[in-house]
Amino acid sequence: MGNWRTDLKMAVLGLVFVTVLPGWASVAWAKEKSMPAPDWAVEAAKTPTPVVAVATNAPAVILFDEYKITVDEQNRAVELRRFAVRLLKPQGREYGHCYAFYDTDEKLKNFHTWTIAADGKQFQAKDEDYSDQGLAEATVLQFDARVRVVNPPGADPGAVVACETEVLLQPYMHEENWAIQYDVPVVHEAMELSLPAGGHYAESWRGYPAVKPAETGANQLRWEITNMPGLDLARFRSTPPWSALAARMSVKWGDLAVKGTDNQWLALGTWESGLQTHRFDPTPEITAKAQELTAGAPDLYTKLERITDYVQKNIRYFIVEKGIGGMQAHWAADIYRNKYGDCKDKTTLLISMLQAVGVQAHYFHVNSERGVIDPKEPSLIGNHMITAIELPAGENDPRLLARVKTAGLDKTGGKTLLIFDPTDEWTPVGLLDGDLQGAYGVLADGANSQILQMPVLPAEAEGVTRQGSFTLADNGELTGEVRERRTGDDAQRERMFIKRSDAKEVHEQLERRLSADLPGLAFKDYQFASVTDLEKPLDLTVKLTAENYAHTAGPLLLLRPRVLGSHTHSVPDVMEGKTRLYPIVLGHPGTWKDSFDIALPAGYAVDDTPEPVSVDVQFASYKSAVTAKGNMLHYESEYVVRDVEISPAKAAEFRRLEQAIVMSEKGSAVLKKQ
Repeated sequence: MGNWRTDLKMAVLGLVFVTVLPGWASVAWAKEKSMPAPDWAVEAAKTPTPVVAVATNAPAVILFDEYKITVDEQNRAVELRRFAVRLLKPQGREYGHCYAFYDTDEKLKNFHTWTIAADGKQFQAKDEDYSDQGLAEATVLQFDARVRVVNPPGADPGAVVACETEVLLQPYMHEENWAIQYDVPVVHEAMELSLPAGGHYAESWRGYPAVKPAETGANQLRWEITNMPGLDLARFRSTPPWSALAARMSVKWGDLAVKGTDNQWLALGTWESGLQTHRFDPTPEITAKAQELTAGAPDLYTKLERITDYVQKNIRYFIVEKGIGGMQAHWAADIYRNKYGDCKDKTTLLISMLQAVGVQAHYFHVNSERGVIDPKEPSLIGNHMITAIELPAGENDPRLLARVKTAGLDKTGGKTLLIFDPTDEWTPVGLLDGDLQGAYGVLADGANSQILQMPVLPAEAEGVTRQGSFTLADNGELTGEVRERRTGDDAQRERMFIKRSDAKEVHEQLERRLSADLPGLAFKDYQFASVTDLEKPLDLTVKLTAENYAHTAGPLLLLRPRVLGSHTHSVPDVMEGKTRLYPIVLGHPGTWKDSFDIALPAGYAVDDTPEPVSVDVQFASYKSAVTAKGNMLHYESEYVVRDVEISPAKAAEFRRLEQAIVMSEKGSAVLKKQ
């Protein structure tokens, strides 16, 4: 759900531009006489290629990117966009695929494209160069959002492609997110806003210092930016998503145009609250079902678990959207009867069923990628709807971990909310997917609407405990059994894979995972337990044999006590000591414990073991030790992650942690024949 136009636009501005989707026939565009390129395009084509584009080996450079938004007395807006890009390399042709989004309520009025070759010759795109495509690739999607894409003639290296689109924006959207950064450099860009008499606006900036607009006429403002560097993350690992780092500005008009960051979030949340008014009202059928599910529930947790489990497993994820349906939910009665819906629909039915048993809940608008919603930049850039469930004062069930406290805007002292995602079929109530932990969302609760940060769960709530018992033969063969217990995100992702795969695919995936650590693996048998019971850990037992696990060196046998698994992160720039520019994503909090016992072959004794390792850098810690007793070699390690990501300033600490982990995991034990 959410503002699909903004979400897709941000994706287009990242590493990949819109490409032709299979299965959609071309729709003819209005025929017209050939027109020469307009003056703005000709002038843009004269812009020299900046040195930075050459130095960074960019495939293209954007010479000119301008938006002009004209708002009428009813706050309906028309957006004119002018865009010119020089293609520098063959790979840069993708940047010449101009696009325009539209739907039932957002009307595409004009779309023209020209190519100005390096020698000055001009080409104009014809009917056959345009294609009209739906934006739904998956079978679970049915909505009217579409995109018109042009493959311009003569789009070769050295040429400049210029596009001009005019779109009547959605009548209910009084906001535009101006993406001011691409993955290639931009020479000049501008946003112009023309308001009706008495109209007002509000702006907020993300990742770039606020620019003061010039007043170019009565109620007409213009923001301009020059020489914006590209944001190319292809060379970096473990960074936040591109859309969380790219600079942007949100401009609003009409009722959303209020001053002050908190007031803007309040206005956005209030607007969303009004959009869903009465959608979640429980019907007699919904009330009866909710009461049936919770009959005899001994506590609040059980009540919540039964209702959330019902919505997770019985309401199929299926999107049916048209126009404002991208933001507004269907009626709870229809969702319950049809047994399908998208994220906001599943939240609607969950709110309805909870209300039927006396529990209040609210819409919580988030983004599926952490960092995209910035508390300092109010906007409707979120693309996902989840649920915020009110917990009564004093409720302290330790299973309800994903809780936050609101600010008491109505002087009630705030509320304690449990954050839950009913679209996520694999995470039980009380926990939260790792991609959402630490991220922000907009609570839609009328006059109490506000921006809230979702919790980061304690490390002990998630992770993997792995125990192995092995026997080593004197020829180096290792035989044994491994038992894994997964909780939180680790269990969620494994359950999701099992659900979406057949037995052969599951077997092959396990074999690939194990053989990465055990060359010569003979994968004998495996068994999962509690796959569908989300309240329990996911257990796995594997029996295996690995030939040549230990290597002979005269009277010695050399082996790695850490039989399986690795906790290293591949972040080359940090490990090479380079200056880190972006946060380092750690994943999700958790505790990972390994314990392996290896019975030694007859006639051998432990001659040497790796030194113990222990390092704690606040955001994470790691320790390992290898001990020997009798004919048994014992290895154990514990890796704890407490944060979801860290600032670039902590790169040196991260490097120290990783070096310790690498040293530990590569350490060898030496067995000597007696």
